[in-house]
Amino acid sequence: MDLPHALDLSGRVAIVSGASSGLGEGFARALAAAGATVFAAARRVERLEQLAVEVANVVPVRCDVTDDEDRRALVAAASAHGPIDLLVNNAGRAGGPDALAETVPEFESLLQLNVVAGFALSAEVVRSLPANHPSSIINISSVVGLGSTAPIGGAGYAASKAAVIGMTRELAGQWGRRGIRVNAVVPGWFDTEMTDGLFTNDKSATWVRRGTMLNRGGREGEVDGAVLFLASDAASYITGQVLVVDGGWTAK
Repeated sequence: MDLPHALDLSGRVAIVSGASSGLGEGFARALAAAGATVFAAARRVERLEQLAVEVANVVPVRCDVTDDEDRRALVAAASAHGPIDLLVNNAGRAGGPDALAETVPEFESLLQLNVVAGFALSAEVVRSLPANHPSSIINISSVVGLGSTAPIGGAGYAASKAAVIGMTRELAGQWGRRGIRVNAVVPGWFDTEMTDGLFTNDKSATWVRRGTMLNRGGREGEVDGAVLFLASDAASYITGQVLVVDGGWTAK
């Protein structure tokens, strides 16, 4: 295999949800740099528009992934440029860490955004594809979905991210014969909007360092390579897998 060529995404059409900040913005930048036309989706369209100014091949699309009409419009916009080759289900949010303070509606809301929306968007993309068109779906989970990270994490968030992993394996099994690969990426602790305060608090920052084999949190861009790999032809025989990018957090 010619690896440099296999990692080239020129001519590919990609969707990245939750692309207005954090890891999602990084994924959009990385995929566009590899040559893909990236439909960057989020509710904060002004941030997406700024991203499109800074990065060629990025198309901003305002989208609430929990809304049926928004999902259909997003897929239609991307499909107008050709069959969708790549979907990164990154949109999501965290919840409160105290299970006794977490209400049932809050728990359900996390599942709706972190799991149901990704499932629905994936199905919408697959329905739009021509028969046997090879595509890659990458679901973003979390180390919180692999084991307890108490006192940080939360029941609803942990349940949703564990469900993403189970959903990934099932969809890989159902859609593999169509040439569609479905994998999950599991980031560890990264300094993003979602982890606001984790790295600025000495106690929690020390907790991250002590629990991570590399003795630090993740740096900007360190998940991008995993997503680029799974998106590309370099991973053409990989599906139903969970790629953990956590500096060794879950290996202990």
